[in-house]
Amino acid sequence: MQPATATPKTTSDAGTTPPLNPDETVLARMAIDLDGQGRFAKHQLALTQKALWTFEGADWRRIDLSPGMRLRHTDLAGVASLDLLGANGLQARWRFTLEHNPTALRLQRAFDQAVTHLHSAPTLSDDSARCPTCHTPLPPDSDECEVCQREVAQPPSTWVLLRLWRFAHPYRWTLLAGFLLTLASTAATLVPPYLTIPLMDEVLIPFQNGQRIDPVYVSWLLGGLLGAGLLAWGLGWARTWLLALVSERIAADLRTTAFEHLLSLSLDYFGAKRTGDLIARIGSETDRISVFLSLHALDFATDVLMLSMTAAILFSINPWLALVTLLPLPFIAWMIHLVRDRLRTGFEKVDRVWGDVTNVLADTIPGIRVVKAFAQERHEAKRFHEANAQNLAVNDRINKTWSLFSPTVTLLTDMGLLVVWAFGIWQISKGDITVGVLTAFIAYIGRFYGRLDSMSRIVSVTQKAAAGAKRIFDILDHVSNVPEPAEPVKGVTIKGGLTIENIGFRYGNRAVIRGLSLDIRPGEMIGLVGHSGSGKSTLVNLICRFYDVTDGRVMLDGTDIRRFAVADYRRHIGLVLQEPFLFFGTVAENIAYGKPDATREEIVAAARAAHAHDFILRLPQGYDSLVGERGQGLSGGERQRISIARALLIDPRILILDEATSAVDTETEKEIQRALDNLVQGRTTIAIAHRLSTLRKADRLVVMDRGEVVEVGPHDDLIARRGHYWRLYEAQARQAAAEDAERDASLLAHRVPVQSAHSASNQP
Repeated sequence: MQPATATPKTTSDAGTTPPLNPDETVLARMAIDLDGQGRFAKHQLALTQKALWTFEGADWRRIDLSPGMRLRHTDLAGVASLDLLGANGLQARWRFTLEHNPTALRLQRAFDQAVTHLHSAPTLSDDSARCPTCHTPLPPDSDECEVCQREVAQPPSTWVLLRLWRFAHPYRWTLLAGFLLTLASTAATLVPPYLTIPLMDEVLIPFQNGQRIDPVYVSWLLGGLLGAGLLAWGLGWARTWLLALVSERIAADLRTTAFEHLLSLSLDYFGAKRTGDLIARIGSETDRISVFLSLHALDFATDVLMLSMTAAILFSINPWLALVTLLPLPFIAWMIHLVRDRLRTGFEKVDRVWGDVTNVLADTIPGIRVVKAFAQERHEAKRFHEANAQNLAVNDRINKTWSLFSPTVTLLTDMGLLVVWAFGIWQISKGDITVGVLTAFIAYIGRFYGRLDSMSRIVSVTQKAAAGAKRIFDILDHVSNVPEPAEPVKGVTIKGGLTIENIGFRYGNRAVIRGLSLDIRPGEMIGLVGHSGSGKSTLVNLICRFYDVTDGRVMLDGTDIRRFAVADYRRHIGLVLQEPFLFFGTVAENIAYGKPDATREEIVAAARAAHAHDFILRLPQGYDSLVGERGQGLSGGERQRISIARALLIDPRILILDEATSAVDTETEKEIQRALDNLVQGRTTIAIAHRLSTLRKADRLVVMDRGEVVEVGPHDDLIARRGHYWRLYEAQARQAAAEDAERDASLLAHRVPVQSAHSASNQP
């Protein structure tokens, strides 16, 4: 590790921003409110891609990151610490109050990611295959990361349910009220068995022996039973209703947070996940957690209170009889421990195979037109049958374990009840207890063993909820590979100039971009051309910051794009994808997707500019017509023109056209090109097109080959050079000529037989 160096700062900027190098941006930052002796002080920590900066007093101190470094977080009950550990042990320590704990945890995650990236950042000479998610070297001849697979297969721990407190904390007072209601309702249910003691010993048995009873006293006892029952009912209703409301809100917050975090993740995360699996996590898993919180967790709390209070009452009545009552407990606890691990692993498998079932549905239903076009209904039904059969097999294994566990617990409680009867009769025969005491004991034991059996059943639902919570927190714990800067640049006037400095990028183990540099002036139209796989779309993805470059940097008007907030940066970019995607809704809603508050006049103007206005008016409800699921109610060319109008409505400074005219016919392409001639004025435009004729009006053409820029210049200059572009252009010209000749020959072949038949009919 390089030694820490101090960089003096002037008084005006001390403590605000560290003196960063040009290739550094602040990834995370936190305030430190304690010094080394635990006294209150004002310090700061700032993390960049290559260093950890600390401000203590008047100077910023830089600590360069190196492979193997760790940032250890320790919670010391009210005070926490961050320890920087290197090859030589402890390098630095910062202490702070728990007020800053969430910020510290975020900085720790960003630190781990930065060190991992520093350790595994591929260079141009590094041809080893690495996992695109964790950057771990892949085994030879394998595309499967052992580390990631190990994380997936790790069974969930029940302790993961404690992390739900993060979402329960805003409702803590309501939860406290629910707990007090639970305590009161449980106490109310324990009153009737206690009243059976005087009812048996002082009323029923004396009355059976011919003694006279006091009607007022009997009325008080019966009234106590009725009042306790009504009170228990009212308190039980109130606590069930209150806690059900809280659990639904916790689940809703969990669902919303998971979805919002999912939207913030980079594209590489979605590339490694199935749509059905993500839908199952955010949908069914949160519903399962909601049911657990509203029903089973409440029942568990009631069971614990009931067992504790019942045990206390039993010991107060007769300690020896109470000890006999508790005999089955050790055996039941041992069985719970034995079964829990099997259920925990089993429910994790259930969740994963259920995700496979959902994946088949998510694949088949949106693609039903393709399924029917290729007559693959039987194949898709077979896929669903196999996934469903696997789901059935996993559930059968769990049910086999559970079917043995639950009746065994019931058997143990029944045997315990038999022992209590026998022991109680023996004590009555000795005169140690009365019949009323034994009756009360039996009543309490019925509640005790009933709750004990219910608690044993909670093992199943708890493991289900833990498995669901783990899958939700797997999403929430994932850190985007396109991080937000801690101090984003704001208030910058965007002109649209892009500078790409010696960038490199890899998809997994394949280098796609190598040492690419390019300068795009504001308002310039650039055409990207090259063979498939040359890196054109990847370069566009890096400019849009769907991915971050591995080496080098991309700058907008002289500012590294990683210093902008991601959403603020992308608002300046209008993107038209090669495959247009429309959401279910009206035509107007799809055009206004990037600007929801757009007026109808602005929507119509954008549609006119994209030459979409005429066909929109021919739709049944015009701009209010529904486009169907993914725009299935429109043709490919119509969908493409709506997506162009959607990009134009936000009036971006940078317009990116990724094969924007690939889905339109020649005549429509000409209309769009005429519209684009006016729209590109004063706007930086980057266009990708396989048909080179569509890029002849570009200011410059950038020819790419194997992730590198091989030629740059206007169309005529590149043709004159007779290099890569000239060969591409000539190849397309020959292909077009061959297609024209083939079409003419086909037309001629269809005309000749008709002429021959006509001539034959005129023969005498």
